[in-house]
Amino acid sequence: MFENYGSGEIFLISLISFIVILIPAIFYLLTLQKTLERCSPESRTTSPGSVWLMLIPLFNLVWQFILVIRISSSLHNEFSKRNMIEEPEPGKALGLAYCILGVCSVIPILGILTSITSLICWIIYWVKISGYSNKLIQPMPV
Repeated sequence: MFENYGSGEIFLISLISFIVILIPAIFYLLTLQKTLERCSPESRTTSPGSVWLMLIPLFNLVWQFILVIRISSSLHNEFSKRNMIEEPEPGKALGLAYCILGVCSVIPILGILTSITSLICWIIYWVKISGYSNKLIQPMPV
């Protein structure tokens, strides 16, 4: 595929691909961080800064599962504290689905389908968490 390209062109293509992937990932992590920051410290099951551990290659394969579960618990705790009615484990099922499908994307042939499905679930999860974050902007009832 790359036989007509020199090493400089391959590097440039790789760099552009990396940046195209990194930019949405950073905005996603900012959303997760903001969501955790909007939860009171007593409600959090992880610190807002811990979302940046997702940038560590290979470690993020495990950390994503832990993060989804902890964000779900933090949101549940915060919604309970504010007497806001939401699902019992906000975003957990969808978040775990995107994580599992993402890990399954390394399976030959099946990986193409699971990669696409994981990307779709990731986007929906991101939107869902952003929605929960927006609900937390409202001041806590006294």
